[in-house]
Amino acid sequence: MPEDSHYTVPADGKKISSKNDQLIIPKNPIIPFIKGDGIGLDIWHATEMVINTAIKKAYKGKRIIHWMEIFAGEKSYNEFGKWLPDETPAAIKDYHVAIKGPLTTPVGGGIRSLNVSLRQILDLYACIRPVRHFEGVPTPLAKPGALNVVIFRENTEDVYAGIEWESGSDIANRFIKMIKDEYNKDIRENSGIGIKPISPFGTKRLVRKAIQYAIDNNRKNVTLVHKGNIMKYTEGAFRDWGYELAKDEFSDSTIIEAVFWDEYSGMVRDKVVVKDRIADAMFQQILLRPDEYEVIATSNLNGDYLSDACAAQVGGLGMAPGANISDDVALFEATHGTAPKYTNQDKVNPSSLILSGVMMLDYIGWRESGSLIIDAIRETILQKKVTYDLERQMDGATKLSTSGFAEAIISNM
Repeated sequence: MPEDSHYTVPADGKKISSKNDQLIIPKNPIIPFIKGDGIGLDIWHATEMVINTAIKKAYKGKRIIHWMEIFAGEKSYNEFGKWLPDETPAAIKDYHVAIKGPLTTPVGGGIRSLNVSLRQILDLYACIRPVRHFEGVPTPLAKPGALNVVIFRENTEDVYAGIEWESGSDIANRFIKMIKDEYNKDIRENSGIGIKPISPFGTKRLVRKAIQYAIDNNRKNVTLVHKGNIMKYTEGAFRDWGYELAKDEFSDSTIIEAVFWDEYSGMVRDKVVVKDRIADAMFQQILLRPDEYEVIATSNLNGDYLSDACAAQVGGLGMAPGANISDDVALFEATHGTAPKYTNQDKVNPSSLILSGVMMLDYIGWRESGSLIIDAIRETILQKKVTYDLERQMDGATKLSTSGFAEAIISNM
């Protein structure tokens, strides 16, 4: 730990370590957490209660997480004068696994998004968003249970790389002139300019992780989602490189959709089917034929849209967990914003962060405790004991506070 660090390392815990690309998880791991801004304090308190109780019940007190608070966002800025101290991503990297509440996006100061900054600094290239419906959660769909998909969104490339220049700026004007003079392509005067990089390296490591997840979790298919019919050398290349990766590295365990139907009439059952869909058509598919999709691998902007659209079908972002993962670092997080108007009101739904905690427990191999939480959330919702966002849409429901909802989940373990 740096000498000038603002965080305190728990004396009784042990660090998660890595050996031969495998995490070594002690029975008393130290896991860093960031409470988050706005509603972050309330939902973190609820999440910590639920996770600690589930671990205690699942392992009879033989395992325990030692939580270590690290800092980012408004609390960090107010106390230490920095939105994102260097020690924070360093601690996440050093301890391998961390969890965070929502962070505000500061106005000015050179940081356009703390969330994006953490992903880029730590090279957390895979944003993983599992989306499924809990029976009883209000939804606009007739059969929301048909949607059970895990989205793998590339996190470091595409327009989110942040390579852009303002309208009228010297570099934007020079770029426009260069395109005209050297490539005979017209761009309107005073256009803002953005660059959309998509690489074989970034694509293949994302698709590799998606396919491996499908194999490890008995998922039947992986769909490459792209807009390659228009952007042939970026989105189209994403599709091509994805298929190439499947052929080169997973030929024994995957089969291309065309081959699956044309040569085997859809009768192969022991391989993961790899297919692709155009992005705009995919939005229709997840509404009309959601049961045909189990794992989605896609580029950054497509993944942003798709993950939120899928979440809307099962109750919104308040019910949607997420994680940002590299090869040896994982940061789990609530997928919604800070909702500052509800700060310190003990009112909002903590399910997104709690379910992200379940993802974290699964990631470190403590699945028994995660299963306890899932079953208890399901039972609590069926009892119609929910926070205001769900209660107002459910007949005969009991409205609970954030902490009250956490206590109801605990009582159902």
